[in-house]
Amino acid sequence: MSATEHTLVRAEESAAARTARVIAGRRARHRRHALVTVALAVVVLALFTVALMVGNTFYPLDEVIRVILGETVPGASFTVGDLRLPRAILAILAGLAFGMAGVTFQTMLRNPLASPDIIGISHGAGAAAVFGIVVLSLNGPMVSLLALAGALVTALAIYLLAIKGGFAGARLILIGIGVAAMLQSVIAYLLSRAANWDIQTAMQWITGSLNNASWERVLPMAIAAVVLVPLLLTQGRALGALQLGDDSAAGLGVRVGVTRVVFILGAVALLAVATAATGPIAFVAFMAGPIAARLTGPGATLLLPSGLVGAVLVLAGDLIGQFALGTRYPVGVVTGVVGAPYLIYLLIRTNRTGGSL
Repeated sequence: MSATEHTLVRAEESAAARTARVIAGRRARHRRHALVTVALAVVVLALFTVALMVGNTFYPLDEVIRVILGETVPGASFTVGDLRLPRAILAILAGLAFGMAGVTFQTMLRNPLASPDIIGISHGAGAAAVFGIVVLSLNGPMVSLLALAGALVTALAIYLLAIKGGFAGARLILIGIGVAAMLQSVIAYLLSRAANWDIQTAMQWITGSLNNASWERVLPMAIAAVVLVPLLLTQGRALGALQLGDDSAAGLGVRVGVTRVVFILGAVALLAVATAATGPIAFVAFMAGPIAARLTGPGATLLLPSGLVGAVLVLAGDLIGQFALGTRYPVGVVTGVVGAPYLIYLLIRTNRTGGSL
C-alpha cells in the first residue's frame, strides 16, 4: 500500500470514528432525555397520589383508588372526589401549561429571562382581574374571562410593539419588562382604592391559588391542554431550530414567521387559560425551563420536561403551602419564595455566560 493510499484509509477510519462518536452521543442524549421525562412523570404521579391522600383526614390509597373508580366511599367520596381530586388535577394542568408556555418563550427568544411572568403577560391577566373585582364588582367565571382577555391583549400589544422594524427578541423582552412595570403600577393603584373585602379577594387571585379549584375550572383547562399541548409538542423541532436564529432556521426549512406566530399564540393561550383558572402562580413559567434544561442536558426539546417540572412545582408548592408551614398559604406564595432568589441567580449567571438556557 502506497503512502497516499495509507493516508486515505486513515482519514476514512477517522471519519467513521467521528461519525460513530456523534451517533453514540446523540443516542446518549436521547436516552437521558427519555429517562428524565419518565422520572419526572413518576414524581408527578407520586405527588398527585399524596395530594389525594393527605389533608385534615388521611385516606389510605385503596380508598382513594375506589373513589377514582367511581365507588361510593363514606367521607372519602366527597373529600377526595369533590375537593382534592379537582385541586390536584388543576395543579397538574396549570403547572404543565405554565411550564410549556414559559420554555416556549425562553427558547424562541434565546433568553431564560423571556418568561411570560417576567415580560408582562401574567401581569396583563392580573391587572384585568383586579379591575374586574375592584371596579366592575365581578366574581367567579367573569373574572377568569376578563383575565383571559387581559393576557391575550397584553401579549398582542407587546408583540406588535416589538415587531416594528423587524422582530428582535431583546426588544420584545425589554418592552415586556416595561409593560409589566406599568401593569404592576395599575394593580397597585386599583388596590389602593379598593374596599377591604375586595382587596382580600384580589390579592388571593393575583398571588396564584388553588383554593377555588372545582370541576368547572378544570374543564376549560383540560380542553385547552388537549388541544394546545399536542400542537406545541408536534412543533418541538421547529422550536429548536428557531433557537439557532432566523437565518439558520429558514435554512433548515422552517417557515420562521408562521412558526413564531403559532408558538406565540399557542403559548399565550395556554398561559392565559391557566392564569384564568388559578391566577398567575409566581415564577413557575420562569423556573420550569431552566430546571428542565439542567436535568435533560442539551440536544432535545424541553417542552414536555418543562411542563412536567411545572406540574411538580405547583403540586409540591401547594402541598407545602397547605401542610408544611404551620398555617395555610396559597401556592403562589411558596413558588414566589423559591423563585425570587432563583431569578437573582439566573440574572447573575446570564450576565456572566450569555442568554441561553
